[in-house]
Amino acid sequence: MKTKLKLLLTTTTLFLSSITITSAQTTPPPPVTAPAPATSITLPADSVNKAKKDTVPVVHKPAPTLKVGIMGLNHDHIHLILSEYRKGNVNIVGIAEPDKKLWEKFGKAYNLPDSLFFDDLKKMCTTRKPAIVLGYNAVGKHVDIVETCAPLGISVMVEKPLAATLEQAKRMEFLALKYYVKVLTNYETTWYPSFQDAYNTVKLDSVGMIRKMVVHDGHQGPREIGCSEDFLSWLTDPVLNGAGALNDFGCYGADLMTWLMKGQRPIAVTAIARHYKPNVYPKVEDDATVLVEYANATGQIEASWNWPFSIKDMEIFGAKGYIHAFDKDSVEIKVNNHVRGYKAAPLVSPADAPVAYFTAALQNPLKHPDDRSSLKYNMIVMQILDAAKRSIKEGRRIVL
Repeated sequence: MKTKLKLLLTTTTLFLSSITITSAQTTPPPPVTAPAPATSITLPADSVNKAKKDTVPVVHKPAPTLKVGIMGLNHDHIHLILSEYRKGNVNIVGIAEPDKKLWEKFGKAYNLPDSLFFDDLKKMCTTRKPAIVLGYNAVGKHVDIVETCAPLGISVMVEKPLAATLEQAKRMEFLALKYYVKVLTNYETTWYPSFQDAYNTVKLDSVGMIRKMVVHDGHQGPREIGCSEDFLSWLTDPVLNGAGALNDFGCYGADLMTWLMKGQRPIAVTAIARHYKPNVYPKVEDDATVLVEYANATGQIEASWNWPFSIKDMEIFGAKGYIHAFDKDSVEIKVNNHVRGYKAAPLVSPADAPVAYFTAALQNPLKHPDDRSSLKYNMIVMQILDAAKRSIKEGRRIVL
């Protein structure tokens, strides 16, 4: 009897426990209160920067491999390429310059090793074997660079203009074609985003067919702005530079017009020159205006060493609109009395700087036959400048 009673009590206890557990499992739990948000902590700026340095990998720019030679140190634009060398953006393997005083001047200024310098271009080329030679010497000596480099299979890029005379340019063209090398011309305005933007607008037919182009290039004068005596010694010489302001600045307008007109040769050229400062520039003109006639358009080139400030701008008058590239970046477009001014988008490599450009031009020669630096377009530039000189001398319109 006691055993049965004990068994009954045990069974009852288990039954009641199961009811309690089931009830606990089916009853909704009480609501849970969300924890308070964590307090925001602002890290010091240096801590953030340190974190970025610790977590973002450093990307090292690959060293340039194209071997570049230099001919001449008496052109003040040499500072531009030597600055690129100092930044590690160009691989200069040799510099040819007969004046050893310039070796010392630039070697000290840019920390150049003595081993870079040669007194003879051919010696530098055969020793260092550059893929391209950049000319920073007198314009009248550009032909000598090509005479030396072309037979060695070395391409050349010179500072504008291509040559001092049309005859020199023709010799350079002959050598380039004979030896299958590139002969390029470097203009500052080639790397202006505003000018490229204006060209793109014309190409899209946004302002209609070009009717007139006006290009201003000039400043107070090379001596007035502080050009070096080494530069002035040939820049103001009619033989070594080919002219004065006409060649120095007129070449910009001739090049830009050839580009905008897609390589058309003008039908005629008329020019006048002025000599406002004979005491400063006794041998050459210091102001020139050139009228360039095309079949359906007119170009006006204004080049001067006599302006109160520096200017490089371009105006394009189309059949239905107007474009003004004021400077390197600023553009204004007027169509149907609506005026829009803006800053042009940056250029994209390799069309943004000389080193990237000539590197790409050597690697992809077929992609650069019809641009502002090409030999094809610069032969037309030289024809325009030659006709302008003849017009000034003879006092008449020159038909090409």
